Parts: sequence; structure tokens; C-alpha cells
Amino acid sequence: MTAVSIRSSEDQFLCSICLDVFTDPVSTPCGHNFCKNCITEHWNTNDQYLCPMCKKVFNTRPELHVNTFISEMVAQFRQSAQQKAGSSSSEQQVSKPGEVPCDICTGTKLKALKSCLVCLVSYCETHLEPHLTTSGLKRHQLIDPVENLEGRMCTEHDKPLELFCKTDQTCVCMLCTVLDHKTHDVVPLKEGYEGKKIELRKTEDEIKQMIQKRRLKIQEIKHSVDLSEEDADREIAEGVQVFTSLKESVERGLNELINTIKEKQKTTEKQAEAFIKELEQEISELMKRSTEVEQVLRSEDHLHLLQSVQSLNIQQPPPTKDWTEVSVRPSSYEGTVVKAVVQLEETLSKEIKKLLPESELKRVQQYAVDVTLDPDTAFPYLILSDNGKHVTDGDVRKNLPDNPERFSHYRGVLGKQSFSSGRFYFEVQVKGKTRWSLGVARESVNRKGNITLSPEDGFWTIWLRNGNEYKALAGPGVLSLKSPPQKVGVFMDYEEGLVSFHDVDTAALIYSFTGCYFTEKLFPYFCPYLNDGGKNSAPLIISPVLSDLISYIDLF
Repeated sequence: MTAVSIRSSEDQFLCSICLDVFTDPVSTPCGHNFCKNCITEHWNTNDQYLCPMCKKVFNTRPELHVNTFISEMVAQFRQSAQQKAGSSSSEQQVSKPGEVPCDICTGTKLKALKSCLVCLVSYCETHLEPHLTTSGLKRHQLIDPVENLEGRMCTEHDKPLELFCKTDQTCVCMLCTVLDHKTHDVVPLKEGYEGKKIELRKTEDEIKQMIQKRRLKIQEIKHSVDLSEEDADREIAEGVQVFTSLKESVERGLNELINTIKEKQKTTEKQAEAFIKELEQEISELMKRSTEVEQVLRSEDHLHLLQSVQSLNIQQPPPTKDWTEVSVRPSSYEGTVVKAVVQLEETLSKEIKKLLPESELKRVQQYAVDVTLDPDTAFPYLILSDNGKHVTDGDVRKNLPDNPERFSHYRGVLGKQSFSSGRFYFEVQVKGKTRWSLGVARESVNRKGNITLSPEDGFWTIWLRNGNEYKALAGPGVLSLKSPPQKVGVFMDYEEGLVSFHDVDTAALIYSFTGCYFTEKLFPYFCPYLNDGGKNSAPLIISPVLSDLISYIDLF
């Protein structure tokens, strides 16, 4: 049989039930042909014995006979197809690891070109041809080759998964829609596919945004590490400067101690040398007199001896000093070292006070930020300047909207700027005031009722009362300050949990809240208190930090 004749009669070799080439073809009494298994299964699952082609009903189950003619024709068709596949297999690609192989090929598996969702079989180019030329097979849905085609069948009904249940978010077959998913929102697979793609694109965008945020966070962390490294280098440099100065002070103290002891020793040595010299001179005079006496004693001339004694007066020793009470006592060094250490301690204390406060203030001033007052938070009695830098009590309540951010029972106002990480510093002039409080407050503080300025209630502040009573709220008792500050610097380190207050003019530390735990935004906090009949009329003024002001002036 020629290839043309085989192709023209391909439809005759297809079972109308499975739409595939006959396997064990049998004929019904009405003359139609089917695969033996296909017609048997069809009659086993139906109440009537009818022909799937002409719908003829048989009262009793017909006896099936093998159609020998169709069997021979199918055998020739299969042989011709295999020969054609063999001749063209050399031109097609052999399936490689990771590629989908043809399910029909025997022996060497060729690479599949398409997979059929109806047959659940993958085909190479040769075995795919019937699906491209046969009218019954052309209706089958072909896709790019995929593995596990069984996974595209409903495990419960053995039907293709052609629909998507949006209610249960799962793929279903036609039978599922009339049984388990009868009342569910079911759409064609393509519609579910397109809808899911839209959702996935949104998910992809969200993931990309999350990735971007995390990359930015990495940059932020790296920047923090760089800032920390700069801080560390600066601290090391300042530490070297401080300790070098202290070391020099210690060395000077040691040298002064050594010189003092040596000077005392030299004084003792000079005194001893003077005594020795004087004693040696007296010894020389006495030895001279001794020699004269010895010479007179050698004379045996009576007259000469008596005359010599009288003329030389040798019986009288030369004038000498009474050395009985004379002595050289070792210098006393008792207390010298103690005195030197005490003096060194005073010197070091002065050096530390001179170096450290100035260094610490200089360190925190580098984190200066521009703070302005937020009028939406201001107590209605407060008067704010147009530039948002001055606040004072006006004694008269203004008609302002009672928005959630506004303090309604306490003369407080927050800064516009908030901080949820890092460090910041600002300075406030308090000159001329008899009462005030300053610090930072968390975003969620109570603004509508009575307020307790304590860390437990979200405030980290210090205050002035009665013109001379300074206190760190929720801290120790009254603070002991050498002089009243005219300008107060407020510094906060979010991650370190630190809020500190500084006297800007003397560079002295006023107080520090340490070990704090911050979990939300923090805002600068200001309270000028009552005008008190003009006694406390001076405003709180947010001042430019000196180092920033100098930099600003340098620009001109």
C-alpha cells in the first residue's frame, strides 16, 4: 500500500471512541468497528447496549467478532508508519537528559515535539503527523512537550483538567463542576490562567519591592557601619589626644617627684661635704700641732723643752668646733610620693574636666538637626513664632481645632521632625526663664488628659522649677548644677537607648537617661509653662548649633 493511499484511509483505522488507531478491532451487528476494549467498556458503563455511531439499541448484548480485514489493514498501517518513522528518525533529534521523549518511539527515543492533552501522550515529529492530518485528531489540544501528562487528568473522574475553580483555587474536570464544585465559581482554564498571571505579576511586583526595600536597608546598614567607623576613628583620635595629655601630665608629675627627691639628696650631700671639709681642716691643724709636740718631746735639753712649750704654747690645742651634737641626718621623703600623687590627681582632674566635656559636646553636636515647632500639636495658650523657632505662653486661649495631635490640658508642643533611628541633637535657649521642661516624647503619648512627664508615659525630659530647682523627671532627686544653664543641648541615640542633656556654655553634662528602649517615632518636646505675670515671659528658643552656624558663616 502506498503512502498516499495509507494517508487517505487513515480515518478508517481510528476508533470513534478513543479516536486512536484500532487495537483488536471488532464489529457490531450494525456493521461499525471499534477497539474491543473501548466498546466493552462503553457497554459496561451504560444501561443500554447501543452503537456509539448509529445509536442502534440492542435488546441483548451482541456477540463481538474480530474484524480480520480491519486487523490486517491496521497491521499494514502500523508497519508503514514504523518504517516511515525509522527512515526519518535519523533526521530528528534524539531525546537528551532533561528533554521530553516521544512516548510512541521504541528503542531509541526521539525528542518530543508536542504533547496531546487528550491522548495524554507526547509525540516526536513523525508520530505527531496523524494529529496534524487526521480530522478526528486535529481537534485534540496540542501543547509544547511536557512530562507527567497524567497530572493533567482528574484523579477522581479520569477526565482532563479543563476548568479552574476560583472558589477552591484548583483545577477541575467537567464532571467536577456538576458534582463537588456545582455551586462554585468555575471558569475556563485559560481565563483562570490569565487571572492568575495578573495576580502573580502583582506578587512579583511586591516581591521586587520587598527586594528593593531590603537592598536599601542593606545600604542603610552599610552606611550606619561607615558612620560607626567614622565615629570610632574620631573617638580613637580624641581618646589618643586625651590619654596622651594625661600621660604627659603623669610623666611631668613623675619627673617633678624625682627632681624633688634628688634636690633633697643634693642638699644632704652638700651639707655633709661642708661638715667633712671643716672636719678635715681641723684634723690638718691638729696633726700639725701633734707634729710640733712630738718634736719637742724628742728634745732632752731641759731648758729647750720648757722654753719651746712656753713659746709655742703647744700645750693648748688649736681652736676647734664641738662636734658632739653635729650630725647629718638622711633627708626625710615621707609623704613626698603621697603629696605628688595628690597633686597629680588634682592636675589630672583638671585635665579631664578640660578635655572630656568639650570633646563630648563636640561629638554630639555633629548630629545637629534643624528642628521647628509643630503648630498642630501646640497647646491653645502657646504663641509660636512664624519661623517655628520661638514658643512662649500667651495667657489667652486661642480658638483652635482640637485635632488628635494637639495637647489640650498641658502647655506642650512637639517638633515637626520625627526620628525612628540614628542620632540627633538640638539646642534650646532657656535664658531668663524661671520654669521650663525639655526633652523628647514618643508619638503615642497622651495629649488630651493629665500628663506625667516620665519615661513610663513616653517622656524623657528635664525641668526647671522656682528658678533654681533642676530635676530629671523619673530620675534622681534635684540635680546639682554649678551654674544655671542658659542654653541646653538635647542629644538622643535611638539604637543606644540614650537621651542626654548638656550645658552648652560650660560643656558640662547635666543628665543622661540610659538603657532606654525605643519602639516608635520620637519627637522633640518643649514646654515654656505659665507666663506667671511676666516673671516667666521669656520664650524657649530653638537655637542654631554653634558648629553649624560657624560653617554657615564660613560660606560667606
